[in-house]
Amino acid sequence: MSRRPYRVVLIVPTGIGAAIGGYAGDALPVARAIAQVADTLITHPNVLNGAQLYWPLTNAYYVEGYGLDQVAAGRWGLRPVHQNRIGLVLDQAIEPELKLRHLQAADAARATLGLELTDYVVTDAALGVELQTANSGATWGTIQNPDSLLRAAERLITQGVADAIAVVARFPDDLGSEALQQYRQGQGVDPLAGAEAVISHLVVRTFQIPCAHAPALSPLPIDSALSPRSAAEELGYTFLPCVLAGLSQAPQFINQAPAQANDLWADQIDAVVVPATACGGAAVMSLSQTGARIIAVAENQTTMQASASALGIEALQVNSYLEAIGALVTHRAGISGAALHPLLPSIKPL
Repeated sequence: MSRRPYRVVLIVPTGIGAAIGGYAGDALPVARAIAQVADTLITHPNVLNGAQLYWPLTNAYYVEGYGLDQVAAGRWGLRPVHQNRIGLVLDQAIEPELKLRHLQAADAARATLGLELTDYVVTDAALGVELQTANSGATWGTIQNPDSLLRAAERLITQGVADAIAVVARFPDDLGSEALQQYRQGQGVDPLAGAEAVISHLVVRTFQIPCAHAPALSPLPIDSALSPRSAAEELGYTFLPCVLAGLSQAPQFINQAPAQANDLWADQIDAVVVPATACGGAAVMSLSQTGARIIAVAENQTTMQASASALGIEALQVNSYLEAIGALVTHRAGISGAALHPLLPSIKPL
């Protein structure tokens, strides 16, 4: 007897100091493991991006966070592709040498990985990225000239015939900040992540097209006490390679019609894996209403306090991602988790 494909969403919200997934691609091992259990893994750039490091997962959907919220709510679907033509937006504020480094990274992706890019566009005004930190410790940010970003993206879509957009914005250098030092030592919150999300959300919301962001920063001085979780960001001048690799086969967002056989919708998602204190996001809230199994991982601590129980969400709480993978295996197999414990209570009358 054939069964329908088993589909899992893996979420690690950005900018909330997640112990796993709050650093430079350190949730990639989790994604790789879950991809061995699921027929389709749906996750977002914060999980799969590791600066210059990435891992090709043939059954993984690289879905920007705002787009994932729309899919979870049933407003959009996902349609797999063989290859996207990627348009590259560069912030006018990027210095000439740093700009050249990013253009060389784009050419390297074309020559070495065989990715297809359009000609690039420089914004007609500096984007003006500003970083902020909330009282909870979560990071966020703003851009002073969002219209400049949208004009550049629109030009790539209409003139360059881009299927996906990669954005490189100049972020403020803050070499002496305590937040940056803590992050490099594997503590605290990524100071850039919240602002990165704002940039990609804006493009996806406006054009309904895959988008991801790579910050442009000056290289950091060598730190002998660097945490392995932060090390991927220290390898060079750019974080662009993982973004281009992810966008190259990111599924397209679709509306209800016309439907195709491989389209994926919210009611086809079987399970969601999320940090136990970060269940308040729009995607988790929406999918909790569809019958998807919510698996909350206690070990992945964050700065949030949004537990499933506090939000009235029915969830299976597990200690670790190893335990979460076991829960996915039993769920996929149609086996009650209670049957794997030594003490199984007798069935009772209703």
